[in-house]
Amino acid sequence: MTATLIDGLALSKKLRADVATRAAALTARGHQPGLAVVLVGDNPASEVYVRNKIKACEDNDLHSSYDRYPAELSEADLLKRIDELNNDPKINGILVQLPLPKHIDSHKVIEAIAPEKDVDGFHVANAGALMTGQALFRPCTPYGVMKMFEEYNIPLEGANAVVIGRSNIVGKPMALLLLEKGATVTICHSKTRDLAKHTLDADIVVAAVGKRNVLTADMIKPGATVIDVGMNRDDNGKLCGDVDFAGLKDKAGFITPVPGGVGPMTITMLLVNTIEAAERAAGV
Repeated sequence: MTATLIDGLALSKKLRADVATRAAALTARGHQPGLAVVLVGDNPASEVYVRNKIKACEDNDLHSSYDRYPAELSEADLLKRIDELNNDPKINGILVQLPLPKHIDSHKVIEAIAPEKDVDGFHVANAGALMTGQALFRPCTPYGVMKMFEEYNIPLEGANAVVIGRSNIVGKPMALLLLEKGATVTICHSKTRDLAKHTLDADIVVAAVGKRNVLTADMIKPGATVIDVGMNRDDNGKLCGDVDFAGLKDKAGFITPVPGGVGPMTITMLLVNTIEAAERAAGV
């Protein structure tokens, strides 16, 4: 068996075309969607992420504003800027790139963003609403994974799903979204005693821990769907994920590559969330 590759690039392209169409329709009515991106400090990885997000906005007819501040920016000044963006009718989504410098409380900053503009889905109001299936915004990476399941007709209802990782950004919301679709969900993490015991029974495994080779071919059953959210470097400095792709691709039913799998979906779902925010604001 050779696994079917889940092509995140192709799906992203399809979803972004829909975003561009919806953005053009809103703009024609005088409501061009707008995303504000805020970067504090000079983290190289953050700079790349921010650049990609701004380019994605430009390529799909969304207005973007970019505030870049030195690492010395005070927490009070950052909170003041967020308040201004909350009250700016041209801005539908606000994204503060993490991590922030140590003297700034990330939780306080995220909570300062208006829930209706929290396109990352990190605000407690949205995270809590996700528990009831009523979130205004779903966190971008898990939301992208759900779109992959939908695109490839991977059945979730009644499926045994294992999520490896319990972060607030991926692991926990991923589990909730799978649960919402009728899957039986197990969350595994660094304290799980026998990971393979859980993954061998899984129809779906989502690996999101940031650790190479956390899932190998002897840890899944034939035909399982494997979603790799990880972004790591191998011994040669080449980009790789959390799973042993070479070993798993001949045993899994579906698998995401790294790069070209989940990665492109994260920014795409940020655009989708921004469009949804703009449509709500415009009464569409």
